[in-house]
This record gives sequence, structure tokens and C-alpha cells, in this order.
Amino acid sequence: MKPANHTTERHAALSRRRFLAAGAASVAGGTAIGAGAMAAQDTDANSVVRPSRDKRILLSCKLGMIAREVDGKSLSLAERLRLAAEAGFDGVDLDEAGQVAPEEARDAVRSARVFVHNAINHAHWQQRLTSADEEERARGRANIEHCLRVAHAAGGCGVLIVLGHAKDGPPDVVENRCRQEIERLLPLAAALGQPILIENVWNQMFYNHDAPPEQTPEQFVKFIDGFNSPWVGMYYDIGNHWKYGQPGDWIRAFGRRCVKLDVKGFSRAQDKFTDIGDGDLPWDQVRKALAEIGFAGWATAEVGGGGLERLTQVRRQMQKVFGL
Repeated sequence: MKPANHTTERHAALSRRRFLAAGAASVAGGTAIGAGAMAAQDTDANSVVRPSRDKRILLSCKLGMIAREVDGKSLSLAERLRLAAEAGFDGVDLDEAGQVAPEEARDAVRSARVFVHNAINHAHWQQRLTSADEEERARGRANIEHCLRVAHAAGGCGVLIVLGHAKDGPPDVVENRCRQEIERLLPLAAALGQPILIENVWNQMFYNHDAPPEQTPEQFVKFIDGFNSPWVGMYYDIGNHWKYGQPGDWIRAFGRRCVKLDVKGFSRAQDKFTDIGDGDLPWDQVRKALAEIGFAGWATAEVGGGGLERLTQVRRQMQKVFGL
């Protein structure tokens, strides 16, 4: 395991002082934190916001992990994005995209100078692409269309979706429903340059929920390959399916289909999710498999969040498990 990146730590410490100074100025002057931080960073608001270009694994957190207020002051979207950057993250996954207009996402990124790489709408659990109700499927499809537009406006590169749930019908019927809805979305995804990325979740689709571990991801691979499209891939959640299979083997099987990663810990022994690095997930095998497939892309934390101290802790945990 490599030691922590001290350059990143120094940058985070400097950024933290800037953030706190900007916050103090905003309280004194009654203005947004963003104005002070922009001045401190001396950035051009009209320039393109870009992530680091010299990292194979870029670290991100979900917007939902970021505190909504600091010291009793409500934070704007831009201020929350900046808080993630102060903690040392390379960007943010906008997992509250259903509450954000495309223009709002664009303006927040420009103001914060923080890259947003993805969008998610959590209504996918209620308005499922697998539903037997055609109107509900249409609402689910509209939600994804909105996320595609938000991700594009923010300058990002993808939208995470949950397909639905196996409870909605026989396996072949459920699969056909969500496949048809995704195919309807492909023209918009291609036009906006936003891949539709399917997360492996505990929805009893493409794995056996009641079977013992050491299952393979063959059903996921078959489903993705069935589209024969560069605009459909996997947003592989490493922690979600450690309960069911070896993450190293799953990463190798996904190969080029593995576009992005969700990151959390899991303990098979205790049958529960954990902080990143806790539990018994074999991170050494994850690192080895990612190297073998030549993975380069975003890894996003999906754990309990909070303010600057907690976000910084999560970022450090991610650096440790990925050997960064």
C-alpha cells in the first residue's frame, strides 16, 4: 500500500483555509461563500471547468454526502460542490439531479469551479423501468432524460440508473421492459454524449439473491452486450455485490463495460455495509483487477457523509484502498 499523497494533503489544507476565509467573508458581508472562494482562487468564471488530466482514478463523492449547511448557514449547490473540492475530491456525482434544472447545474459548476461527472435521480426505485404500469415506466424514462440533460449541462460524462426490481414480473418480461425503455433513451444519450450506466444493486435482477456467494456477473454482461451500443455500460458498485461474488473477477468480466465505480465497504462476516476499507472486502484483488483491465475513470464514494472533516476522511479512505 502506498503512503498518502502529501501533495494532495497540502492542497487540501490550503483549500480548507480558503474555504473558511471565504465563509467568514460571506457572513460578514451577507454574500454567498462562492464569491469569496472565487476571488481567493483567482479563477476565470468563463473558462471551462476540467478535472485533473493526469490521474487514472479520479475520486468523487455523491452530492447527497455533502452537508447542506455549515455552522447553521444553508449552503447553495455551488457551495456544496466547493466543499467536496476542499476535502480533496476531484469532482462530484450529482445524485440529487431530480431536484436540479440543467441551467442550475451548469451555473453551479461555473461558480464553484468543481467538476460534476455524473447525474442520478433516486426516483428510479419508485418510477421503475421494469414496472407493469406503462405510465410509471414513462415517468422513469422522463427522469433519465432529465438526468441526461443535467449531466450534459454540467459538463459531465454519464448518468447512473437502477433498472427497477425483479418483483415487477417474470425475469424475461422484466428484462424486456427495461431494455425497451433504455433503447428509447439511446438517441438522446448519444446526442448529448452521455452514456447510460447501470448500477448493480440489490434488486434481485441478474443475480440470485438467495444463493451463496461466488456468483458471476455473466447475466449483467449479457444484458449490456445485448444493446451493442457504446452508450450503455456499467457503473459497478464494488461493495454491493461482494456479498454475492468476487469483485476482482467481476471487474475482469466487465472489462471495457466497467465505466465508473461506486465505492463502499461491506462485511460478509457481519452481513452489513461499512466504511471504505473496513469490513472484509478484498481491496488488493480490486486493485489488481482494475490494473489488468486498464481502468481509467471515476470512483465515487457512497457512504455516510457530512462536513469538511468527514468528507476529508472518506477521501483518505479511498486513497488508501486504491493505493493512491
